[in-house]
Amino acid sequence: MLHPTPHERRGSTPIIRLDAVHAGYSALLVLENVDLTVMAGDFVGILGPSGSGKTTLLRTILGATRLYQGDVTVRGASTTRRIPRAGYVPQLETIDWTFPVTVEEVVLMGRTTKSPLMPWHSGEDRRMARDMLERLGIDHLRKRQISHLSGGQQQRAFLARALVSSPDLLLLDEPTRGVDIKTRDEVMHLLHDLNHQGITILMTTHEINTVAVHLPWLICVNGRIIAEGPPAEVINEDVLLRTYGAVMPVIEYHGMPLVAERPHAASFRRGASATEGAPNDPGTMTERHEHGNHSPRGRSGRAAHGTDGPPHRDA
Repeated sequence: MLHPTPHERRGSTPIIRLDAVHAGYSALLVLENVDLTVMAGDFVGILGPSGSGKTTLLRTILGATRLYQGDVTVRGASTTRRIPRAGYVPQLETIDWTFPVTVEEVVLMGRTTKSPLMPWHSGEDRRMARDMLERLGIDHLRKRQISHLSGGQQQRAFLARALVSSPDLLLLDEPTRGVDIKTRDEVMHLLHDLNHQGITILMTTHEINTVAVHLPWLICVNGRIIAEGPPAEVINEDVLLRTYGAVMPVIEYHGMPLVAERPHAASFRRGASATEGAPNDPGTMTERHEHGNHSPRGRSGRAAHGTDGPPHRDA
């Protein structure tokens, strides 16, 4: 696990608080009755199916959605009065790759938040951008068009843009989507290092087994918060059924919960029952790995919880 022991919350202060929030876009309600507290120094993964409101939750924290009801505060200030300062990395699929811009220019966009009335870049801005590109291992690509990079390189470029303003809050929307295993691991270890330097991180992900189970705290979303807590408490069949609307068998491997996929009936050998000899049968695999006893400890004072509710379509 990237974080074998979740951060201590004693003495910490809330950096994000949502109270009875109903939010969405125009006349479309996406999130309903959301209560959420994120403490300074937390590393939080947000899970849920497509259209469940994961991206909308990040955008609500940034003050970029319509707030129908409730209150959102970041560092104690309401987002309706002041746009919060935070680094944000969007999904790569939402970016216009035909726009002619270099890697260095993309990163420098992150410095305009420091002086929005002075959009030109100083020597200090360029030095900080260069340092961030070097830290992320892509300084040699700084003059290359962003559209000419690989998916992993593009992800690093936009992460550099988010970090160059030195934020203490970082929001990422599917940062490991569409990248290879090596790049995914590099991104996750980089986020791990940033978190231990004091940056609070919230990230959405579809990857339960390869990403979510390695995070210290998870939030399951489907129009509202279904459950939250450490992976050992949240990744179970009941919570996943209420989150995804599908039966997802869960096994335990060396203390970590993992979602097992059932093979299609057509893949069983002829004459076998639906469970007999199935390579991913949850009962067989649970018995095989039941010796695992290194469960991560939960964070004091926050147990998994949730309420049922109708799913909402994310915009």
